Amino acid sequence: MACGSCGTTENGVPKGCKSNGNCGTGTCGSGSEKLAVFDWLSNMTLPSGEERFNIYEVRFKNGRKHFFKNTENLTISMGDVVAVESSPGHDVGTVSLGGELVKVQMKKRNITEDHEDVKKIYRKASQKDIDIWQASRDKEEETQRRGREILGRLGLQMKLSDVEYQGDGNKATFYYTAETRVDFRQLIRDLASAFSIRVEMKQVGARQEAARLGGIGSCGRELCCSTWLTDFRKVSTSAARYQQLSLNPLKLAGQCGKLKCCLNFELDSYLDALKSFPKQELVLKTEKGEAIFIKMDIFKKHLWYTYKEERFKWFRLTLDQVQEIIELNKKNEKSISLEEYESEIEIPKAVSFEDAVGQDSLTRFDVPKSSKRRKNNRNKKPVAAVANAPRENTNKPSQNRKPNPNRKPRPVSSDANATQDVVKKKPQKRKPRPVAEDANTSKDIVQKRPQPRKPRPAAKPKGEVKSKTEVHPKVADPSKQSNQPKVEGTSPNKPRKNNRNRKNNKPKNGENSQEK
Repeated sequence: MACGSCGTTENGVPKGCKSNGNCGTGTCGSGSEKLAVFDWLSNMTLPSGEERFNIYEVRFKNGRKHFFKNTENLTISMGDVVAVESSPGHDVGTVSLGGELVKVQMKKRNITEDHEDVKKIYRKASQKDIDIWQASRDKEEETQRRGREILGRLGLQMKLSDVEYQGDGNKATFYYTAETRVDFRQLIRDLASAFSIRVEMKQVGARQEAARLGGIGSCGRELCCSTWLTDFRKVSTSAARYQQLSLNPLKLAGQCGKLKCCLNFELDSYLDALKSFPKQELVLKTEKGEAIFIKMDIFKKHLWYTYKEERFKWFRLTLDQVQEIIELNKKNEKSISLEEYESEIEIPKAVSFEDAVGQDSLTRFDVPKSSKRRKNNRNKKPVAAVANAPRENTNKPSQNRKPNPNRKPRPVSSDANATQDVVKKKPQKRKPRPVAEDANTSKDIVQKRPQPRKPRPAAKPKGEVKSKTEVHPKVADPSKQSNQPKVEGTSPNKPRKNNRNRKNNKPKNGENSQEK
């Protein structure tokens, strides 16, 4: 349970005791306050005539706790730093529990009030005691490092996991782990001469080492052995088999390298549920053949079987169906096929929620985000292609083309009738021919053409001032085409004189009103 300093202010800002993840008051049960017990009887008064229990629980480094008797009748409360009896000298610790709850803790550890391990409390720690205690605690890391160097020099097969100084600084306890028996007599002499202190060697197991050091388990929480678990029971692989777990040592092992203690937590529930299940070695006899066991779901009461000859498909059966088949086999009768049993099972549909924004996807952050600029450029590509499409065909005139303001317009003939009758064809098939400037002749040519086209202004040739007109050669009358000679080698934009053929282009009767 949390202390008052872990709450929040009126504005919702967390208070905190600023102990960097460890409780500074001794009631949270995390960090330095390992295996802490919440005193829920602290606000209750004792009955009349009852005296307060004079034994207190004192906590030392890494959750080490012992019970001490208050023989001097000192006024002690939880969180006080006290100097207690030790051998030799004295030690300094923090009071973690007092009152009637100490009786419960002593009963768990099978310790009585007159036990030899219950020592005395000397006094409340003075400032001098606290300064010596803190100075000794600061030397523990350097002592552990140098101790490991001495171990490596001696070549001993042991691991030095932790060092704890006594409160007065005269003694240090070295905690180590080893798989076999180690002769460390020379090690004790080297350590005592190196640090000028009394040395005590204490062997701990792998689970005790993990409990002292602490850590985070695969579940994301603090280790059970460092927060609340005190008794370490034996864990075997049969606990994993009963729970239908894969025997993968990487998944079943904890921080200590041993099997996880939590495998025993739900073992009793699984054993109770397995009492109604048949043995896995039992073979079911059906009309189609014999079926063998594959796996089971204990709490859903589903079992999977397959045929010996056709093992590529598994059939889901309920526990009642399997027991029905077993009863028939006991009467020397064969049951129907597993396919018919499986078709009778109604699997309820699980209620699923719509994943609107992909919040349930574990790989939603793996795909890189595409920039908006690239999307805009992709959208602009088809527009650009359409805009460039008319430019590919240069033979057809573009009506939507904007006129060039720097380009000079081509001069046309002064005759009004001639300007209306001027037509033009594609540049590659165009053959220039001279045409008379007579108005009646031009009018006759236009009448014989089925589909006239709009004239297109041509560029003005350099060095020429006079304006000329051009007419497509197919527009002229075929009877008069023989009198018009073809000129080869001339440019299509170069105008030709048409005064020399004016006499041959005689108008029809009634069309030229000026000659009459």
